[in-house]
Amino acid sequence: MASAAQNSPKAPPIVYTIAGSDSGGGAGIQADLHAIKAMGGHGCSAIAALTAQNSVGVTAVHAPPIEFLRAQLDALVSDLFPRGIKIGMLGTKEVANLVGEVLKEIKEKSNANSRVWVVLDPVMISTSGSKLIDDDAVHAIIKNVFPYADVVTPNKFEAEALLGRKLKTPEDVQKGAQDMLAMGCKGVLIKGGHTLIDENDATSELKATITYAQDYLLTNEELPKEEDRRLCDSASGIWLRTKRWDTENTHGTGCTLSSAFATALALGEAKRQDESSKEGATSSIYLSDACCLAKAYVSAGIQQGVQLGAGPGPVVQTTFPSSYEHFPSIIAEPTSDLPAFPPMKAFSAEKSDDDGIPVLGRILPIVDTVDWIRKLAESPGVEDIQLRIKDETDASKIAECVQACQDICAKEGVRLWINDYWEAAVQAGCFGVHVGQEDLLKCKNAGGLEKLREKGMALGISTHSYGELAAAIGIKPSYISLGPIFATSSKKVGFDPQGLGILSKWRDLIPPSIPFVTIGGINTIEAAISNKQAGSDCIAVIGAVTKAENLPERIQQLNEAML
Repeated sequence: MASAAQNSPKAPPIVYTIAGSDSGGGAGIQADLHAIKAMGGHGCSAIAALTAQNSVGVTAVHAPPIEFLRAQLDALVSDLFPRGIKIGMLGTKEVANLVGEVLKEIKEKSNANSRVWVVLDPVMISTSGSKLIDDDAVHAIIKNVFPYADVVTPNKFEAEALLGRKLKTPEDVQKGAQDMLAMGCKGVLIKGGHTLIDENDATSELKATITYAQDYLLTNEELPKEEDRRLCDSASGIWLRTKRWDTENTHGTGCTLSSAFATALALGEAKRQDESSKEGATSSIYLSDACCLAKAYVSAGIQQGVQLGAGPGPVVQTTFPSSYEHFPSIIAEPTSDLPAFPPMKAFSAEKSDDDGIPVLGRILPIVDTVDWIRKLAESPGVEDIQLRIKDETDASKIAECVQACQDICAKEGVRLWINDYWEAAVQAGCFGVHVGQEDLLKCKNAGGLEKLREKGMALGISTHSYGELAAAIGIKPSYISLGPIFATSSKKVGFDPQGLGILSKWRDLIPPSIPFVTIGGINTIEAAISNKQAGSDCIAVIGAVTKAENLPERIQQLNEAML
């Protein structure tokens, strides 16, 4: 019999908000605590400032006695040690100095294997334009709080105030982020890139992005080795784009985003520390992933915002991100909108014979030899095959193998996808290419994406984390895959199994027009059925076909499982 402890729910990660109170209820600690809970954390608060405000504006600001703020923080740290901390309005120099001291103490109590993440929202100017803190407080925040902040989240106007100059172009924003890192913080998210269009000398290309809300994230983390780099690496700098909702009800956006950001980071840290419940994408939440989740959360709240008083209404506190409408894409250029790769439809999608869009098969076998390509291409029920060449580095031999496989598939009317080797795929005239995140960046840098678009070839992209999903969506591929769903030995993967819960989340975050492929450990009919029920459109299979005693029968069974 299972013990009560075994059956008890997991404790949520503890997240502090050290911020001001908004008497109007739309921002400050009131919004913070709602956002922390909605994102899956337990919120604790230390009130660093009191404001008298409503939806029209701020009429008074009061800093509580410094001894009382210290008492609040000591009480929390002694019993409810945090995984994440959101810092908001620090109204005076003395408050900022104290918060810096406490952050130093907390960082010293944590260790390298259990990180406490700190997100600083440098609240300086209210939405209505009121200056909330004096210059001495700003200098104290930079000197004493910035060094402990993993990311600082100013909007464009706060960034300009901190930098002492205007940010008029995307290049200005990128340089501004670099200069803010030099102030001592480890990362910076400059929000409100869409407001660049308000500049009188904004270019026509920039004005064309008016329908988007765009933010820029840059961190000083060490870049991975060149062969391991991805489009979503925040140390390289990334632009995040969501739809811009036409509304004035945006009170509390900065508080909400920074709280969601801190909570997402805390969720990832908690999962990594719990050996019994590691979960692919959740265990892999780092800065770019948490930023994507926070942006998705606040975008949903902005869309649903309503006016309550005479002024702008607050963003609505919703749920953990669950809609493709709000999830961001990571884009290469903030002033451009790349064309999509040739679309495909899922087998389960509404059928239309006159649109000419090919239907992705219900199964996608992945094999590594010409012989297996031939066996599968000649088997009824196989419409797509992926060739994953292993242990071969000779470009001419790779090209020869790809061409032989393409000839077979063309003869049998089967679509051939080539894993990674896009040059050979272009040369052979294959239907499409599949890339992982590292090879996606290599392909982009080598001009491969443009070449694939020119040839009208399809593209599939692997994802494992929220940042990788945002990068894939930004490319607008023919399909997106997630893995490993279950533990697998067919390929070395640096991610924990995702499980069916993450699979279901992914389906909600991927635009419904893009087929969703799942891979990893799908070796039985039962596993295939569970993937389909959780939201998969197509299963990529290896051992399920290569180890089958009766290949035609197994293909039929897998196809039926995906109905």
